[in-house]
Amino acid sequence: MKFGLIPCNVGVPHVDAMISMAQTAEEIGLESLWTFEHAIVPVDYASRYPYSGDGKMPVQPETNFIDPLIALTAVAAHTQTLRLGTGVNILPQVNPLMLAKQAASLDFVSKGRFMLGIGIGWLEEEFRALGVPFERRGARFADYVEAMRKVWSGEVVEHESAFLHWTNFKSHPVPVQDPLPLVIGGSSKRALQRVARYGQGWYAPAVSADQLAGLLVPLDEACAAEGRDRSTVEISTMYVPLMEPPAEAIPRYRDLGVSRLIVPLQALGEKPMEGLARLGDEVVSRAS
Repeated sequence: MKFGLIPCNVGVPHVDAMISMAQTAEEIGLESLWTFEHAIVPVDYASRYPYSGDGKMPVQPETNFIDPLIALTAVAAHTQTLRLGTGVNILPQVNPLMLAKQAASLDFVSKGRFMLGIGIGWLEEEFRALGVPFERRGARFADYVEAMRKVWSGEVVEHESAFLHWTNFKSHPVPVQDPLPLVIGGSSKRALQRVARYGQGWYAPAVSADQLAGLLVPLDEACAAEGRDRSTVEISTMYVPLMEPPAEAIPRYRDLGVSRLIVPLQALGEKPMEGLARLGDEVVSRAS
Protein backbone atom coordinates (compact mmCIF):
# COMPACT_ATOMS: atom_id res chain seq x y z
CA MET A 1 0.00 0.00 0.00
CA LYS A 2 1.23 3.49 -0.88
CA PHE A 3 0.60 6.46 1.40
CA GLY A 4 0.21 10.14 0.61
CA LEU A 5 -0.43 13.36 2.51
CA ILE A 6 -2.77 16.23 1.60
CA PRO A 7 -2.57 19.23 1.40
CA CYS A 8 0.94 20.60 1.50
CA ASN A 9 -0.06 24.01 0.12
CA VAL A 10 -2.92 25.22 2.34
CA GLY A 11 -2.51 27.05 5.62
CA VAL A 12 1.29 26.84 5.64
CA PRO A 13 2.77 29.86 7.45
CA HIS A 14 5.92 30.05 5.29
CA VAL A 15 7.71 28.10 2.59
CA ASP A 16 10.22 26.55 4.99
CA ALA A 17 7.37 24.79 6.80
CA MET A 18 6.12 23.34 3.52
CA ILE A 19 9.58 22.11 2.51
CA SER A 20 10.24 20.64 5.95
CA MET A 21 6.92 18.79 5.79
CA ALA A 22 7.78 17.39 2.36
CA GLN A 23 11.25 16.26 3.38
CA THR A 24 9.92 14.60 6.52
CA ALA A 25 7.19 12.88 4.49
CA GLU A 26 9.87 11.47 2.20
CA GLU A 27 12.05 10.37 5.14
CA ILE A 28 9.26 8.42 6.86
CA GLY A 29 8.36 6.56 3.68
CA LEU A 30 5.37 8.40 2.29
CA GLU A 31 5.06 7.88 -1.44
CA SER A 32 3.37 11.14 -2.44
CA LEU A 33 2.41 14.67 -1.46
CA TRP A 34 -0.76 16.32 -2.73
CA THR A 35 -2.29 19.77 -3.11
CA PHE A 36 -5.71 21.37 -3.16
CA GLU A 37 -6.58 24.15 -5.61
CA HIS A 38 -8.57 27.34 -5.39
CA ALA A 39 -7.42 30.63 -6.88
CA ILE A 40 -9.78 32.49 -4.54
CA VAL A 41 -11.82 31.87 -1.41
CA PRO A 42 -14.90 34.10 -1.59
CA VAL A 43 -15.92 35.98 1.53
CA ASP A 44 -19.40 34.59 0.93
CA TYR A 45 -20.69 32.21 -1.72
CA ALA A 46 -23.90 30.50 -2.77
CA SER A 47 -22.19 27.49 -4.37
CA ARG A 48 -22.31 24.39 -2.20
CA TYR A 49 -19.10 22.60 -1.29
CA PRO A 50 -20.01 18.93 -1.85
CA TYR A 51 -17.81 17.39 0.84
CA SER A 52 -19.12 18.97 4.04
CA GLY A 53 -22.49 19.00 5.77
CA ASP A 54 -22.80 22.79 5.81
CA GLY A 55 -21.70 23.22 2.19
CA LYS A 56 -18.71 25.40 3.11
CA MET A 57 -14.98 24.84 2.64
CA PRO A 58 -13.06 24.38 5.89
CA VAL A 59 -10.81 27.37 5.13
CA GLN A 60 -11.14 31.12 5.59
CA PRO A 61 -10.59 33.72 2.85
CA GLU A 62 -7.35 34.75 4.58
CA THR A 63 -5.90 31.21 4.51
CA ASN A 64 -2.64 30.86 2.60
CA PHE A 65 -3.57 28.88 -0.52
CA ILE A 66 -0.37 28.47 -2.56
CA ASP A 67 -0.79 27.70 -6.23
CA PRO A 68 -0.47 23.89 -6.53
CA LEU A 69 2.01 23.76 -9.38
CA ILE A 70 4.27 26.38 -7.80
CA ALA A 71 4.11 24.57 -4.45
CA LEU A 72 4.94 21.21 -6.03
CA THR A 73 7.81 22.72 -8.01
CA ALA A 74 9.33 23.96 -4.75
CA VAL A 75 8.81 20.53 -3.21
CA ALA A 76 10.37 18.84 -6.24
CA ALA A 77 13.51 20.93 -5.83
CA HIS A 78 13.98 19.76 -2.24
CA THR A 79 13.08 16.05 -2.51
CA GLN A 80 14.30 13.06 -4.48
CA THR A 81 11.67 10.32 -4.62
CA LEU A 82 8.41 11.83 -3.40
CA ARG A 83 5.70 11.77 -6.06
CA LEU A 84 3.77 14.99 -6.55
CA GLY A 85 0.02 15.12 -7.09
CA THR A 86 -2.71 17.71 -7.49
CA GLY A 87 -5.83 16.62 -5.64
CA VAL A 88 -7.38 18.11 -7.71
CA ASN A 89 -6.84 21.04 -10.07
CA ILE A 90 -9.94 22.52 -11.66
CA LEU A 91 -9.45 21.95 -15.37
CA PRO A 92 -12.39 23.77 -17.02
CA GLN A 93 -11.62 27.12 -15.40
CA VAL A 94 -8.06 27.48 -16.75
CA ASN A 95 -6.34 27.88 -20.10
CA PRO A 96 -5.58 24.28 -21.13
CA LEU A 97 -2.52 25.19 -23.18
CA MET A 98 -0.91 26.88 -20.20
CA LEU A 99 -1.82 23.96 -17.92
CA ALA A 100 -0.43 21.46 -20.45
CA LYS A 101 2.82 23.45 -20.61
CA GLN A 102 3.09 23.76 -16.84
CA ALA A 103 2.28 20.07 -16.23
CA ALA A 104 4.86 18.89 -18.76
CA SER A 105 7.43 21.28 -17.30
CA LEU A 106 6.79 20.09 -13.75
CA ASP A 107 7.13 16.47 -14.83
CA PHE A 108 10.38 17.44 -16.55
CA VAL A 109 11.95 19.29 -13.61
CA SER A 110 10.83 16.59 -11.14
CA LYS A 111 12.27 13.83 -13.35
CA GLY A 112 8.94 12.13 -13.89
CA ARG A 113 7.31 12.42 -10.47
CA PHE A 114 4.18 14.41 -11.29
CA MET A 115 0.56 13.20 -11.30
CA LEU A 116 -2.01 15.64 -12.67
CA GLY A 117 -5.21 15.30 -10.69
CA ILE A 118 -8.12 17.14 -12.32
CA GLY A 119 -11.83 17.70 -11.78
CA ILE A 120 -14.62 19.91 -13.09
CA GLY A 121 -15.03 22.14 -10.02
CA TRP A 122 -18.03 23.28 -8.00
CA LEU A 123 -17.37 26.94 -7.03
CA GLU A 124 -19.25 29.04 -9.56
CA GLU A 125 -17.98 32.27 -8.02
CA GLU A 126 -14.41 31.23 -8.81
CA PHE A 127 -15.22 30.55 -12.47
CA ARG A 128 -16.83 33.98 -12.73
CA ALA A 129 -13.82 35.67 -11.13
CA LEU A 130 -11.59 33.98 -13.71
CA GLY A 131 -13.85 35.05 -16.56
CA VAL A 132 -14.89 31.51 -17.49
CA PRO A 133 -18.49 30.26 -17.89
CA PHE A 134 -19.55 27.79 -15.21
CA GLU A 135 -21.97 26.21 -17.67
CA ARG A 136 -20.80 23.32 -19.88
CA ARG A 137 -17.76 22.73 -17.71
CA GLY A 138 -18.13 18.97 -18.19
CA ALA A 139 -17.94 19.33 -21.96
CA ARG A 140 -15.03 21.73 -21.61
CA PHE A 141 -13.23 19.23 -19.37
CA ALA A 142 -13.52 16.45 -21.97
CA ASP A 143 -12.34 18.71 -24.78
CA TYR A 144 -9.41 20.04 -22.77
CA VAL A 145 -8.16 16.55 -21.89
CA GLU A 146 -8.14 15.54 -25.55
CA ALA A 147 -6.40 18.78 -26.51
CA MET A 148 -3.74 18.60 -23.78
CA ARG A 149 -2.83 15.06 -24.79
CA LYS A 150 -2.08 16.37 -28.27
CA VAL A 151 0.23 18.99 -26.74
CA TRP A 152 2.04 16.31 -24.72
CA SER A 153 2.60 14.16 -27.81
CA GLY A 154 5.32 16.48 -29.05
CA GLU A 155 3.80 16.37 -32.53
CA VAL A 156 2.17 19.18 -34.49
CA VAL A 157 -1.04 20.13 -32.70
CA GLU A 158 -4.30 20.49 -34.62
CA HIS A 159 -7.42 20.84 -32.51
CA GLU A 160 -10.64 22.55 -33.55
CA SER A 161 -13.63 22.46 -31.18
CA ALA A 162 -16.38 24.57 -29.70
CA PHE A 163 -13.87 25.81 -27.10
CA LEU A 164 -10.43 25.77 -28.74
CA HIS A 165 -8.89 26.70 -32.07
CA TRP A 166 -5.34 25.35 -32.13
CA THR A 167 -3.31 24.82 -35.26
CA ASN A 168 0.23 24.23 -36.48
CA PHE A 169 2.34 24.36 -33.32
CA LYS A 170 4.41 22.15 -31.06
CA SER A 171 5.20 22.41 -27.35
CA HIS A 172 8.32 21.00 -25.70
CA PRO A 173 9.45 19.54 -23.36
CA VAL A 174 6.96 16.72 -23.37
CA PRO A 175 6.33 14.95 -20.07
CA VAL A 176 8.95 12.46 -18.91
CA GLN A 177 6.18 9.95 -18.19
CA ASP A 178 4.26 8.54 -21.13
CA PRO A 179 1.46 8.89 -20.52
CA LEU A 180 1.51 11.64 -17.91
CA PRO A 181 -0.79 10.18 -15.21
CA LEU A 182 -4.20 11.82 -15.15
CA VAL A 183 -5.98 11.29 -11.83
CA ILE A 184 -9.67 12.17 -12.11
CA GLY A 185 -11.47 13.37 -9.00
CA GLY A 186 -15.11 13.07 -8.00
CA SER A 187 -17.76 10.57 -6.99
CA SER A 188 -20.82 11.38 -9.08
CA LYS A 189 -21.94 9.10 -11.90
CA ARG A 190 -20.54 11.51 -14.49
CA ALA A 191 -17.27 11.83 -12.58
CA LEU A 192 -16.86 8.06 -12.62
CA GLN A 193 -17.55 8.04 -16.34
CA ARG A 194 -14.72 10.56 -16.75
CA VAL A 195 -12.46 8.32 -14.66
CA ALA A 196 -13.21 5.35 -16.89
CA ARG A 197 -12.79 7.33 -20.11
CA TYR A 198 -9.76 9.50 -19.36
CA GLY A 199 -8.06 8.49 -16.13
CA GLN A 200 -4.99 6.50 -15.30
CA GLY A 201 -6.16 7.00 -11.74
CA TRP A 202 -9.17 7.96 -9.62
CA TYR A 203 -9.00 10.35 -6.67
CA ALA A 204 -11.94 9.08 -4.63
CA PRO A 205 -13.30 11.62 -2.12
CA ALA A 206 -14.54 8.84 0.17
CA VAL A 207 -13.98 9.09 3.92
CA SER A 208 -14.28 5.40 4.77
CA ALA A 209 -13.90 1.96 3.25
CA ASP A 210 -17.68 1.50 3.45
CA GLN A 211 -18.30 4.67 1.47
CA LEU A 212 -15.69 3.71 -1.10
CA ALA A 213 -17.16 0.22 -1.50
CA GLY A 214 -20.48 1.78 -2.46
CA LEU A 215 -18.83 3.67 -5.32
CA LEU A 216 -17.11 0.68 -6.89
CA VAL A 217 -20.23 -0.73 -8.54
CA PRO A 218 -20.88 2.41 -10.63
CA LEU A 219 -17.16 2.61 -11.37
CA ASP A 220 -17.22 -0.98 -12.62
CA GLU A 221 -20.20 -0.12 -14.81
CA ALA A 222 -18.45 2.97 -16.19
CA CYS A 223 -15.28 0.99 -16.92
CA ALA A 224 -17.28 -1.77 -18.66
CA ALA A 225 -18.94 0.84 -20.86
CA GLU A 226 -15.47 2.02 -21.93
CA GLY A 227 -14.22 -1.52 -22.52
CA ARG A 228 -11.71 -1.50 -19.69
CA ASP A 229 -11.31 -3.33 -16.40
CA ARG A 230 -11.39 -1.45 -13.12
CA SER A 231 -8.00 -2.98 -12.23
CA THR A 232 -6.44 -0.65 -14.81
CA VAL A 233 -7.50 2.36 -12.72
CA GLU A 234 -5.17 3.25 -9.85
CA ILE A 235 -7.45 4.11 -6.93
CA SER A 236 -6.41 6.71 -4.37
CA THR A 237 -8.68 7.59 -1.47
CA MET A 238 -8.69 9.56 1.76
CA TYR A 239 -7.77 7.71 4.93
CA VAL A 240 -7.98 8.86 8.56
CA PRO A 241 -6.16 6.37 10.82
CA LEU A 242 -8.06 7.44 13.95
CA MET A 243 -11.38 6.65 12.29
CA GLU A 244 -10.29 3.29 10.86
CA PRO A 245 -7.55 1.41 12.75
CA PRO A 246 -4.77 0.42 10.32
CA ALA A 247 -4.66 -3.27 11.24
CA GLU A 248 -8.27 -3.69 10.15
CA ALA A 249 -8.64 -0.99 7.54
CA ILE A 250 -5.59 -1.44 5.35
CA PRO A 251 -6.30 -5.10 4.40
CA ARG A 252 -9.87 -4.11 3.54
CA TYR A 253 -8.72 -1.24 1.34
CA ARG A 254 -6.36 -3.64 -0.41
CA ASP A 255 -9.24 -6.04 -0.99
CA LEU A 256 -11.22 -3.18 -2.53
CA GLY A 257 -8.42 -2.58 -5.02
CA VAL A 258 -7.05 0.62 -3.47
CA SER A 259 -3.45 1.45 -4.37
CA ARG A 260 -2.93 4.61 -2.32
CA LEU A 261 -4.26 5.97 0.98
CA ILE A 262 -3.99 9.75 1.31
CA VAL A 263 -4.01 11.08 4.87
CA PRO A 264 -5.48 14.57 5.46
CA LEU A 265 -3.03 16.90 7.13
CA GLN A 266 -5.62 17.92 9.73
CA ALA A 267 -5.81 14.28 10.86
CA LEU A 268 -2.25 14.60 12.20
CA GLY A 269 -3.39 16.81 15.09
CA GLU A 270 -2.39 20.25 16.31
CA LYS A 271 1.33 19.50 15.86
CA PRO A 272 1.52 18.13 12.30
CA MET A 273 5.24 17.32 12.32
CA GLU A 274 4.85 15.16 15.43
CA GLY A 275 1.76 13.58 13.90
CA LEU A 276 3.70 12.91 10.71
CA ALA A 277 6.37 11.05 12.66
CA ARG A 278 3.69 8.94 14.36
CA LEU A 279 2.12 8.21 10.98
CA GLY A 280 5.45 6.85 9.79
CA ASP A 281 6.01 4.73 12.90
CA GLU A 282 2.49 3.46 13.52
CA VAL A 283 1.02 3.13 10.03
CA VAL A 284 3.44 3.38 7.09
CA SER A 285 6.24 1.17 8.46
CA ARG A 286 3.79 -1.52 9.59
CA ALA A 287 1.88 -1.58 6.31
CA SER A 288 4.89 -2.02 4.06
